[in-house]
Amino acid sequence: MPRQVFFYDQPERFVAGTVGQPGARAFYLQASARGRITSVLLEKTQVAALAERIEEVLDEALRRSGGDAAIPAAAPVDLLDTAPLDLPLEQEFRVGTMALAWDSVDACLVVEAQAVIEEEEAEEDEAAAEAVFEDDENGPDMLRVRLSGAMARVFAKRALDLVAAGRKPCPFCNLPLDPEGHLCPRANGYRR
Repeated sequence: MPRQVFFYDQPERFVAGTVGQPGARAFYLQASARGRITSVLLEKTQVAALAERIEEVLDEALRRSGGDAAIPAAAPVDLLDTAPLDLPLEQEFRVGTMALAWDSVDACLVVEAQAVIEEEEAEEDEAAAEAVFEDDENGPDMLRVRLSGAMARVFAKRALDLVAAGRKPCPFCNLPLDPEGHLCPRANGYRR
C-alpha cells in the first residue's frame, strides 16, 4: 500500500497533548491548518525526547548563525498555546521513528514522525531501515511538519511542561506515585 504523507508547512497549530488521567494518559502530536487536523499517537518518552532535541537543534542553529537566525532564545509568551487538543481526535498512526533537521535555507525546523514498521516488514527489507526518511512511495506513513524557530520553541516548551505534569515521584524511590500510593521498593514492599 502506498505511503501517506501528512505535510504541514508552517501549520496554524502544532502541539503535543494528552487524553486521560496522569498514569493512564495517551500522548499525541497534532498538526492543524486550514480546517485539516492530523493526530498521531506516541509514547511519553518520545514526546520528552522530541522536545529536548528540538531545544538542542534550535540552540545549535542559533549558535552556528552567530545569533542572526530568526530563532528566539525562549518561547515567545504571546505564542504559547495551552488549549486542549482539537476534536475530533482521530489517530492516523502510532509513531515509531522520528527525525529532526534545521533547514538553514528556509530558516525552519523540519519534524518527521513515521509510523511503526511491522517487524516482519523490517526484517524483509533492511535497506528500508537505512533510508527511513527518503520519500519512498511504499514506506510507512509519515507526519512532516515545517516550523518557524518561534513555533518550534513554543512546541518544545508545551511538550516539556506536559511531560512534567504527570504523577509526582515518590520521595524515596523516585517511581511515580498513584493517588492510592504504591509499593515502594525502598520500603521493602510496603505502601507509601
